[in-house]
Amino acid sequence: MKVLLINGSPRKNGNTHMALSEIAKVLNEEGIDSEIVWIGTKPIRGCIACGRCKSGQPYADGHRGCIFNDDVCNEIGNRYAEADGFVFGSPVYYGQPNGALLSVMQRSFFSNGESVQNKPSAVVTICRRGGATSAFESLQMPLQMMNMPLATSQYWNIAYGREAGQAAEDIEGMQTMRTLAHNLAWMLKGLRGEHAPEVPQREEWHPMHFIR
Repeated sequence: MKVLLINGSPRKNGNTHMALSEIAKVLNEEGIDSEIVWIGTKPIRGCIACGRCKSGQPYADGHRGCIFNDDVCNEIGNRYAEADGFVFGSPVYYGQPNGALLSVMQRSFFSNGESVQNKPSAVVTICRRGGATSAFESLQMPLQMMNMPLATSQYWNIAYGREAGQAAEDIEGMQTMRTLAHNLAWMLKGLRGEHAPEVPQREEWHPMHFIR
C-alpha cells in the first residue's frame, strides 16, 4: 500500500514538509510506502468551469484530465490511481489554505475524482498563530464530498511554527501527526488490505438546486 502526501506549501522544506515527514516516518514503520509530492512554486491555474474534463475524450496533444496542462494539476491528479490513501498539507494564509493547493484539489478531484473515491485520507494545516482550524475545515470539505474516509487523530491535525523547522518544537503537534499516521495505517489495512470489505453500493447522484 502507498500514501501520497501532498505538500501544498511554496516552501519545499518548511514546516508543512516537516509535519508530513513525521507522518511518512510512522507510515513507513507501519509497513506502508509513502511519498511526499510538492506542488512547487510555479503558477497554478484556477478552474474555469468549462466542463471539458468530463467528456472523457483526450485533447489534441493526447493528455487527459483538466484542459490546462501547463501546471502540476494533471501531473498530481494522474498519480491518484497509484495511491491507496492521501494526506494534504497546507500552510495557513488569512485563515485559509494556500490557494494553489486548493486549485490543485478542486481541478484534480473534478477531472479525476474516480481515482480518489473510497480511499482513506487526511488533511494537515500549519500556522504561525491562528486560523488553522478554519483552514483545516476548508481542506476537509472536498474529501467528504469525494467519499474519502477521514483519518482522525487525538486533536485536529494542526502544528504551529513560523520559521522553517519550528514545527518540531510543537511537541503536541508532532504527536498529533504520529497518532494520525497510526490511525491512517489502521484504516488502510482494514479498508484497503487483503481482507477489505466491499465498497458500499451507492445510489445514483441526483443533483438539484432550489431555483424553480
